[in-house]
Amino acid sequence: MSEEIIVVEGNGTLTGEVRVSGAKNSALKLLAATLLGQGPSVVRNVPLISDIEVMSEVLRTLGAAVTREGHAVTVDTADVSSFETPYELVSKMRASISVLGPLIGRFGRARVAMPGGCQIGARKIDMHLAGLEHLGVEFTVDHGYLEANAPDGLHGAEVMLTFPSVGATENLLMAAVTAEGTTIIENAAREPEIVDLCNMLNEMGCKVTGGGTPSITIEGVDLSELHPCDHVTVGDRIEAGTFLVGGALTGGPLKVTGIDPRFLRMALMKLREMGCDVETGEDWIGIARTGELRPVEIQTLPHPGFPTDLQAQFMLLAALADGNSVITENVFENRFMFAAELCRMGANITIEGHHAFIQGVKSLQGAPVSSTDLRAGGALVLAGVIAEGQTTVHEIRHIDRGYEDYAGKLQSLGADVKRVKA
Repeated sequence: MSEEIIVVEGNGTLTGEVRVSGAKNSALKLLAATLLGQGPSVVRNVPLISDIEVMSEVLRTLGAAVTREGHAVTVDTADVSSFETPYELVSKMRASISVLGPLIGRFGRARVAMPGGCQIGARKIDMHLAGLEHLGVEFTVDHGYLEANAPDGLHGAEVMLTFPSVGATENLLMAAVTAEGTTIIENAAREPEIVDLCNMLNEMGCKVTGGGTPSITIEGVDLSELHPCDHVTVGDRIEAGTFLVGGALTGGPLKVTGIDPRFLRMALMKLREMGCDVETGEDWIGIARTGELRPVEIQTLPHPGFPTDLQAQFMLLAALADGNSVITENVFENRFMFAAELCRMGANITIEGHHAFIQGVKSLQGAPVSSTDLRAGGALVLAGVIAEGQTTVHEIRHIDRGYEDYAGKLQSLGADVKRVKA
């Protein structure tokens, strides 16, 4: 099959209203959590993206029946008997490692291929393993597979994470729900997607409190007490942030719906700092800009800090600001690969370690560029919208991993964007 590319004719237009899909980073983990329900759970507001297809295949290989109707995915895990995920699937997406926790919670053991995914940093899983060891899990590595076993059963423990890792928090949560006694996760990740997972686990009969705070408490229950549920995924704050950056670039006005503005407090603060008018409602955010883009200083940090998944989009904004900006990447060490592609379009960016120094330019020029990762791909298409001439974005499989119908949504806002065969 020939590769598809996205072709953008710069017209500087993004205006109107767009609805975001369900959160990719939430839906993937909610699907993994259905393993604990031992029956047909329904997860709603699930985005139509390739990563969800991979997770669905992972669940099928474990013995689950997975069906989809629009944005609702039904996962029947009653007949799941396998606890092994194959390399072919896990190598496509590192989020596949999130079945480790629920498999341990259900079977007391798991055999999971070591993860792959975006090449934006080591993202090692040492913290996942160290945390699970506190619960009584023993690990060995065998020919590229991680073998987990709890020979004496799972028991509650107090676990202090050295970093508020989202993945480690999620895997610990999903294993600890069936551990005997109480588990407390200290320095837990606080992302909205963690809260979403805690809510779904409670709907399944788990006893989890403290989601969204640095200290999560899990009272273990017997596996037999857990049951399927029907859950609606929260809106995708990163997709929302991406469209808001688009509105900031072009001036808008643009309205993003289907998102809780509280998920994006830091990003909205930075948009206002850069000269944008931002309005919010219960489930929408509006943006417009009439003056120059102002320079900004950003440091990526775990939630509620500035999200690393919006760093590339804001680097694009800073590249067109009137002055010098600094972005410091504290979460993933290879997240600046995007800068070289933006420089091909005329941006002036210098990288020194985990700092990016951005000298604003008046305009960008269309050019052939390649997505280096999911969020960089989304930002490059936006760059094409406000660049002079034509931009062709390659490696758009990265974009398809996390943005549902990205080109179509941008078209609906007036952009001249289309997918074509390369």
